[in-house]
Amino acid sequence: MLGPFENVPYSDFTSPDAKAAYEIAVAGVRSALGVHAPVIIGGERIDTDGAIVSVNPAKPDEVVGTAGAGLPGHADAAIEAAWAAYPKWAATPVGERSRLVFALGALMKERKFEFSAWQTFEAGKNWAEAEADVAEAIDFCTYYAHQAVRLASAVPTVEYPGEHNESHLVPMGAGVAIPPWNFPLAILVGMAIGPVAAGNTIVLKPASNTPIIGYKFMEAVEEVGFPPGVINFLPGRGGDVGDALVDHPRTRFINFTGSKEVGLRIAERSAIVHPGQRWLKRAYMEMGGKDGLIVDETADLDAAADAAVRSAFGFQGQKCSACSRLILVDEVYDRVLDSVVARTSALETGPPALNAAVGPVISSAQHRSILEEIDAGKAEGELVVGGEPIDMDGGYYIAPTVFAGVDRDARLAQHEIFGPVLSVIRAADFDDAIDIANGTEFGLTGGLFSTDPSRIEAAKRRFHVGNLYINRKITGALVGVQPFGGFNMSGSNAKAGGPDYLRLFMEMKTVAEKLPD
Repeated sequence: MLGPFENVPYSDFTSPDAKAAYEIAVAGVRSALGVHAPVIIGGERIDTDGAIVSVNPAKPDEVVGTAGAGLPGHADAAIEAAWAAYPKWAATPVGERSRLVFALGALMKERKFEFSAWQTFEAGKNWAEAEADVAEAIDFCTYYAHQAVRLASAVPTVEYPGEHNESHLVPMGAGVAIPPWNFPLAILVGMAIGPVAAGNTIVLKPASNTPIIGYKFMEAVEEVGFPPGVINFLPGRGGDVGDALVDHPRTRFINFTGSKEVGLRIAERSAIVHPGQRWLKRAYMEMGGKDGLIVDETADLDAAADAAVRSAFGFQGQKCSACSRLILVDEVYDRVLDSVVARTSALETGPPALNAAVGPVISSAQHRSILEEIDAGKAEGELVVGGEPIDMDGGYYIAPTVFAGVDRDARLAQHEIFGPVLSVIRAADFDDAIDIANGTEFGLTGGLFSTDPSRIEAAKRRFHVGNLYINRKITGALVGVQPFGGFNMSGSNAKAGGPDYLRLFMEMKTVAEKLPD
């Protein structure tokens, strides 16, 4: 019997007890830095010739750990191991599978601050952002455990005289999960454990920037007692193993979250039928966003400015759901802009281990790319705050940046920068603001601050995004509460954390039996 599903609550780090507990976790992880994360195939740890070095983005000369660098041969072996484990796992009663998934969540909950502290070091997340990531991972385990039980029931069918008809959902086989670095536990866990809870097996390729967090998840998987081969761990560079996993003729499905460019490439490759392939691969591409928050003249302007800053600069804007466009109707443009600039200027930038509001971006490559976009953006808008790198321990810090007077069609308003950059756009009125909000190729999250009921209802109909937030920040979807996924080039809208997610990795089988006369 599973316990009830409840979202994991967040800590109040102004509490001395919570603060002390996180500091203890940080000290413990600091003493464990330098861990090695091997390739794990069928339960066997495998050494590789090369290694991926993971560093602390707040202090890049500090090595968090190393990971195996898988090659195409490892991809072949991992897929074969997943298929070898599949028949027994698929035949395991759903109650037993769900209890293991639920137990995995319980184990991570016991070690919540430990998992969080690894994110502080490897991903550059402050305490609140790291804990929220871990809480979401736990929620995925407990929620999907319940959903697996629900979906194991027979699908209702219409009765027909003289026959017994039944339909059931069955798992599909061995698939691949390719999660991103920005939610290195939450999205990784959700993408892997959802298909597994449904009875499939998986090859998990963690992001190369955050493989150690993925390895800590694998240690928990083994400790809980998942059979070898159900979840296989294959760190490696995308060109070395990513393509091999996607192209493999025995890959049944591909579950990807990341950039639009990589997602489109995977979608194209997954459509090719290779020799020996017996199915059309299912492929789910969850990609980027250029998310807009509208503020009209009826709104609580202080609350709107606060939500805009929190949505834009939480985890340095490295969220597909982050607010990167603030769309202000003309009447309140100057007042809200001034408030946003003041709040942004007051943000503290510093080491995540000390719980600064704004930390580093993930890597030197991302740091360089964001600064290039900021430099180019100076020709498109007025740089009103930030825009410069911050020299601190060699870390990849960039001051939170706001551009004003940005044209709706400018690159600043269209291209996903994936960093701490907010573009402020003037709209003539509410209708114009909706047109601006919908005027990108993306459709992930969006928001409206308004007290006008007719406008709120209009936004619900006309604002074309997968997740729309009214009078609150536009990040922080909760598992089971706000199923998450977007429209258009934001991806497949697979709705992670929703009641239909596991269904994506299952097939329906119908059996019709003629009854004796």
